[in-house]
Amino acid sequence: MNKKPWENDSCEAVQAYFTVYRVPVAAALWCGISPEDVDESLSISTETARGVYKHPYIKCLEPRCRAIHDAIEKGLLPCSRENGKVVDEHVANERRHVSRQHLKDWIAAQFPSDKPAFLFDDIERNTHSAINADAYRSLQADRDALRVRLEKAADEYRKLRTERDGLLAERDALAEQLNKPQDPGPRAHMTYLNIIGAMVTVLLGKSPAGKPHSVFSSQSAVIDQILAYHEGKPGISKRGLEEKFAEGKKSLGQ
Repeated sequence: MNKKPWENDSCEAVQAYFTVYRVPVAAALWCGISPEDVDESLSISTETARGVYKHPYIKCLEPRCRAIHDAIEKGLLPCSRENGKVVDEHVANERRHVSRQHLKDWIAAQFPSDKPAFLFDDIERNTHSAINADAYRSLQADRDALRVRLEKAADEYRKLRTERDGLLAERDALAEQLNKPQDPGPRAHMTYLNIIGAMVTVLLGKSPAGKPHSVFSSQSAVIDQILAYHEGKPGISKRGLEEKFAEGKKSLGQ
């Protein structure tokens, strides 16, 4: 069964507005002691003056007790007795109580950089005194939007980097192949020799009618012509051509 809206509303903010603290309790909470540990912490503390406690480990307890009492005595911080009703008359130190709202206003005015969690919410503690809550929320929204854009940009960067790495790897592989050419295998070697042998045979051969296929009358003439145009190129030399021509014809069985 769904609860009514008012059944889910603890009214903590409204209740806190009317909360009053005994001065040592307020000082303990100001020091960051959790509410459930306040009584125990005060029980092991020493009362160095009326309403002023000194803790053996929490050094800020005593000075903050004194600061609150001093503010009350100077009229900077309204105080009451146990009933929470603010009075202008003198109140004994051990009976002095301060309301949550009065204490919050006084700390905000006197110690603007000190915003204890039991008085100030997350927005108030993370907001500069010159920035109101609405401005803070606006800045927070802008920050969140920038974070989303940054995450998208980071994803795009990672994708581009991956693509770049792939291209670099491909480039390096191609460069290695060019720098280290592989010798043709036996089958490819025989194919090249067959082609060379066939070309030499056709160039130096004759038609069935006895007509030469080319103007070259001998293998030496073919070699001289090749050297005239391509001498000095890798593999182009008289001896090399003679050897390859011979190997080519041999590969064809001639």
